[in-house]
Amino acid sequence: MKVLVITGSPHKNGTTAALAEQFIAGAKAAGHEVTRFDAAFKQVHPCIACEKCHTADAGCVFKDDMEELNPLLFAADAVAFVSPVYYYTVSAQIKAAIDRFYANDAALYKGKKAVLITAMTDDTMESAEGPNATFKGMFDFLEWENSGILNAAACSTAADLENTEYPKMAYEMGKSL
Repeated sequence: MKVLVITGSPHKNGTTAALAEQFIAGAKAAGHEVTRFDAAFKQVHPCIACEKCHTADAGCVFKDDMEELNPLLFAADAVAFVSPVYYYTVSAQIKAAIDRFYANDAALYKGKKAVLITAMTDDTMESAEGPNATFKGMFDFLEWENSGILNAAACSTAADLENTEYPKMAYEMGKSL
């Protein structure tokens, strides 16, 4: 199985980076081929709803790092979204990439598994309600199989993951695809 991991954190050694690594290790242990796209370190222009992608054969008007992501996305059997929760939603960096899926709705429709992994400072699940609802809606719209959601509460830094089950849970999520 081809697994694409799309991350959204601008912190290379942060909480979600550590969770992404555990997810990837689990997926590789299960024999899956894994590719990672770190949206925060790519040039992805936000969608401006110009509709050129749906009215012309040229695709999206922006020629940026989505040209790297799109073939990976089309080829993937499973997509993992990994992001910190910033102010009750995912990071702007991963959101920009996801919004650009719009240009390829038909090509992305059906047949993929998907997971969401988030980390947040909040020690309750209130902060995760927004991202969880958004992703459940997106998975339903695209008719992707929801293969799990992991919200790491009270984890501002990678050190906060120590003495929690979250790394193991991310590993097992990757392994169980």
